[in-house]
Amino acid sequence: MGHLETGSPLLDLNFPLPFDRVRAEDVQPSIQRLIEQARAERERIAAARPQRSWADTLQALDHMTEPLDRAMAVVRHLESVATYPELRSAYNAVEPLASEFYSSIPLHEGLWRAIREFASCEEASALSGVRRRFLTKTIDSFRRHGADLDAEGKARLAAIEVELSTLTTRFSQNVLDATNAFELVLRAERQLAGLPPSAIAAARQSAAQKGLDGWRFTLQAPSYTALMTYLDDEAIRRDVWQAYNTRAACAPWENPPLILRILELRRQKAALVGYPHFADFALADRMAKSAARARAFLEQLRHRTQSHFEREDRELRAFRRSQDGKDEMHPWDLAYWAEKQRKALFDFDEEELRPYFPAPRVIEGMFEIARRLFGIQIRPYPGVPVWDPQVTCYEARDEDGALLGWFYADWHPRENKRGGAWMDAFITGVQCADRFEPHTGAICGNLTPPLDGRPALLTHREVETIFHEFGHLLHQLLSKVEVRSLAGTNVAWDFVELPSQLMENWCWQREALDLFARHYETGEPIPEELCQKMRRARTYRAATAQMRQLGFGLLDFALHVDYDPASAPDVLAFSREVLQPFTPAPLPSDYAMIAGFTHLFGDPVGYAAGYYSYKWAEVLDADVFREFQARGVFDPQTGRRLRESILSKGDSADPADLFRDFMGRDPDPEALMQRLGLA
Repeated sequence: MGHLETGSPLLDLNFPLPFDRVRAEDVQPSIQRLIEQARAERERIAAARPQRSWADTLQALDHMTEPLDRAMAVVRHLESVATYPELRSAYNAVEPLASEFYSSIPLHEGLWRAIREFASCEEASALSGVRRRFLTKTIDSFRRHGADLDAEGKARLAAIEVELSTLTTRFSQNVLDATNAFELVLRAERQLAGLPPSAIAAARQSAAQKGLDGWRFTLQAPSYTALMTYLDDEAIRRDVWQAYNTRAACAPWENPPLILRILELRRQKAALVGYPHFADFALADRMAKSAARARAFLEQLRHRTQSHFEREDRELRAFRRSQDGKDEMHPWDLAYWAEKQRKALFDFDEEELRPYFPAPRVIEGMFEIARRLFGIQIRPYPGVPVWDPQVTCYEARDEDGALLGWFYADWHPRENKRGGAWMDAFITGVQCADRFEPHTGAICGNLTPPLDGRPALLTHREVETIFHEFGHLLHQLLSKVEVRSLAGTNVAWDFVELPSQLMENWCWQREALDLFARHYETGEPIPEELCQKMRRARTYRAATAQMRQLGFGLLDFALHVDYDPASAPDVLAFSREVLQPFTPAPLPSDYAMIAGFTHLFGDPVGYAAGYYSYKWAEVLDADVFREFQARGVFDPQTGRRLRESILSKGDSADPADLFRDFMGRDPDPEALMQRLGLA
């Protein structure tokens, strides 16, 4: 404890966050102390009093865990972006402690009594707007999380929550370790046939950094995607595809037993609090409301997509036959032959776009789009501590100069960083009557890194990724909500992807591209012909891409509603069977994609029974973007209306009402089918 007495950096976190000072040995004593503080605050709120008020009950509850939330967010983030063995051990030690405390909150008799006492007082009956919503949601959430259970039920539920947090953390760490354990070093130049110069240079640099001769490839996204899309050598493609799709499937990083246990615990949890299965438990406070409705939504899209999917498959097989005389198609052939077919059909190669997407200019252009649409100014904010030299900090201000908050951006892969792209919220600010507390967040990705003294040159898909995560960040930065737990991205899971997916639309608009898509050497914009090719190719194999997402969404429900380990003990085989109809090539018997599916199993809840949310929100975003197309993609009035109706509102009102407030009606699913060219 000696280190703590001198002032642990985790005990009182405000911007700028002390990323340079947090050590593994700080983590356990600090988190334990913050849990004790939150526990004492909980007792204070629960203590009997003659008259309950908003301030001493619900407002106090809203802020009760704030110091602990901030510290856990920082530690969790560092474990994701700058991990090392001691930090991982420290995080693994405190994760169950924090989880145990959080899950104990709705089970606390005195707190539950205090909330009900407040609910029955005069002040509560006069509540309206966000305060009324917070009271209603708090009561619903406490009930859903076991407040009415007997002592035995509460103890069981608390134990389930702790075990879930431990297992899901281990699941994620297994995926990271299995990903990092793989490398492919090619020694002969002829083996590189088909790869674009950008991928060859990156592989050469990766080998040199490891002191190796030749070209080194990994399972990190930029390396893996290039191999699967362009490499002529089918045997190498097969080996790398199999390595990727069997990650964490067997010892020493064996996730299938964890999956079985996680599913069982989720089943038990749902049953304890009176739900038929985990999916209905998870969806009770989301837009879809029930698994049946979300599933029907996915099945409806599947029905409308199926014939287009079959046509795309026939066309790709015919194309391959015309090229090499072969008829069969393996999973490791799909991206490769699809890229060749796309080039033949549209005379378009995504690599031609790379020189026009230097990362620094893309980011500047994205900030300019935010300025035009939402009236905000974003500038670098140097001189603050960061977790890696690659990281940049920014400040965001309103058009009148008022501070909105700060955020960190970390875009390129490292071995001490998990895969994928995501947004983190460290401090969620609140809008009080007399003051506004600024937000602090982060956006992260694993995009093509800079090479040979050039800036990072991105693919168009990577540009979409940056815009996507920035959309999440805007949802936080623009939030002006009085209740912290209803602010920013704390919204229904099937609504949270609306701002992120909406921002991707500007990556396809000529007026927007001209702001940032300029050749890194000459400054020239994308030639009109190349731009047209890109736009024409946009809906190429859209049905196949949609079916893939629908497959994951329906597998998610199959696992959380239907799956019975007694009749199907092999969860990998069960999952393979569910996914096969959504895949244009036969899946091999060792296919184990779900062993690396962190969306479903890397978090106690996360996207579990929520993967459908991507498609659900895609319907919303396609519909909302039509409003911009009708009025001008930079129309400031539409931008400000979106900010006012949705981006600033967090979860202060029902998301369906927020959507209607902006659009004047309910969502129209036709917008998505039109955008995909499948109407």
